[in-house]
Amino acid sequence: MRFLDLVATSAAVSATSGRRAKVELLAAALRGLAPDEIPAGSAYLAGELRQRQTGVGYAALRELPPPAAQPVLTVTDVDTAIDAIAAVAGPGSQARRRELLGRLFTAATADEQQMLVRLFSGELRQGAQAGLLADAIARAAEVPLPAVRRALLLTGDLKMVAATALTGGAAALGEITLRVGRPLAPMLAQSAPSVDQALAVTGTPAVVDVKLDGIRIQVHRSGDEIAVFTRSLDEITSRVPEVVAAVRTLPAREIVLDGEAIALDAAGRPRPFQETASRAATRAATRGARPSATAGLSAEVAAEQSANEPVRSFGAAPVGPAAPADRATPTDSATTTGRAGHQEPATPVGPAPAQLPAPVRPAPAAPAVRAAAGSTGTSVLTPYFFDLLHLDGTDLLDAPGRERWAALAETVAAPQLVGRVTVENVLAAADAFAAALDAGQEGVVVKSPDAPYEAGRRGGGWIKVKPRHTLDLVVLAVEWGSGRRRGLLSNLHLGARDPDTGGFVMLGKTFKGLTDELLRWQTERFLELAVERGDWVVRVRPEQVVEIAFDGVQTSPRYPGGMALRFARVVRYRDDKSAAEADTIDMVRAIHTGRVGG
Repeated sequence: MRFLDLVATSAAVSATSGRRAKVELLAAALRGLAPDEIPAGSAYLAGELRQRQTGVGYAALRELPPPAAQPVLTVTDVDTAIDAIAAVAGPGSQARRRELLGRLFTAATADEQQMLVRLFSGELRQGAQAGLLADAIARAAEVPLPAVRRALLLTGDLKMVAATALTGGAAALGEITLRVGRPLAPMLAQSAPSVDQALAVTGTPAVVDVKLDGIRIQVHRSGDEIAVFTRSLDEITSRVPEVVAAVRTLPAREIVLDGEAIALDAAGRPRPFQETASRAATRAATRGARPSATAGLSAEVAAEQSANEPVRSFGAAPVGPAAPADRATPTDSATTTGRAGHQEPATPVGPAPAQLPAPVRPAPAAPAVRAAAGSTGTSVLTPYFFDLLHLDGTDLLDAPGRERWAALAETVAAPQLVGRVTVENVLAAADAFAAALDAGQEGVVVKSPDAPYEAGRRGGGWIKVKPRHTLDLVVLAVEWGSGRRRGLLSNLHLGARDPDTGGFVMLGKTFKGLTDELLRWQTERFLELAVERGDWVVRVRPEQVVEIAFDGVQTSPRYPGGMALRFARVVRYRDDKSAAEADTIDMVRAIHTGRVGG
């Protein structure tokens, strides 16, 4: 397919408001791709490059050669050229990368150059989000939409799912299952302003988990190989040896765990979130899903792709030899329930215990975890787990929570479990919420014991409750500070994601909650993302997500959305989230009308 045809599709999608019409345009383009063009072509339609890192910054895109008069580029030509650019390394790499980039842009027409700039910069906003592309893949391949969605959630890789559906149909999609070593989209929680409203959704009895102020981790183990992934499916195994060491002690041959990792002080209270997050910065991580892009394809397509796709090891090198179960000594508030020496596949049955023996305040790190942390030269990052997705050959995704959690309690020692209690009424849930806050944690997650693990979905099975409104927003611009903040980027322009346009709607500004350390960090960060530097305002690429606490939403004619946040303040930067995962303007409207908590 000509690259220009994809450019035309992108422009048509951007100019079209109706969802059905967008899907038809995308589906027609997908059907026109040759089998070996599908991974790159579907990525372009999603507004991204197949290659996660290219080394091309915004500065390299400012001065472009004159465009070609006639279109000559194919999708394969563009993908091959970008592969070559991404592979450049070593001495003289900057000049070589500039040369290759110049060749690509010289061969591109004006419209093609414009799209390439947006793809390289990550600023292609055409309203073709993952949901629309899932619909388009189903339409183009003539397969059921639920099969596409489930495959997408299990792989986290739209390119792979598109290629599988278009070359193998529904049968090939059905062969995509949870694979140990390949991350899947984590289950997410809705928000509620209070525990009574959360229980109204989940029903009773319900399970109340402590919501740790850490980073989400998904850990895969197969024998001696262990891989750790973030919420955004980036692999951080080498950065968290403590997590590797903790999972290595478990009595399981194959296991997939969902949990949190957190830095604690000597008293067991959480350290500042930035300290935890810095250990797992996604900009230094490796995307976990990409190396699996050939799974499920026809042999011919897989072979061709494998020639261009690097093969990732399952995880980092083992942290010391595999050791027998190293259980932490039980305390008065935590007793060991693990099955030492367990080797047989488990089929979890029976109800979960009324209360899993894990304290509200996390137990100290086990000796193996502390020993592994010594290699990092930083504070101990301790893992705590709250769900089990696979155990020794048995997938547990579709099992109700009570069965997954019973198996979890039998496999993971109590000190490494997130604090959890079963409640029958609002009073008990409120007590659990208060205890979590007293321990310095974020809040609680109220869970239905009947709910399956809905990968990638924010369903009604899990409801999070925090003591304030919070939203994950995107920084659109930053103002230079004055007074003692002179020379530092300070006041943040905040935007909510608009799922209809693919853009962002500004909701206000804030400089509250910024420490001196954060001011220095964000100045460096936003100068990296700058697309326009003024004497007063620096406009940035909309990539950085920040969690904002606020007291409410008020009507305001000052901003395009007609709303503004009241008393907005920075809680933390969310390097574990992409801009595509930021909260939407619809969520803000719901808070404004009192229909939902933040």
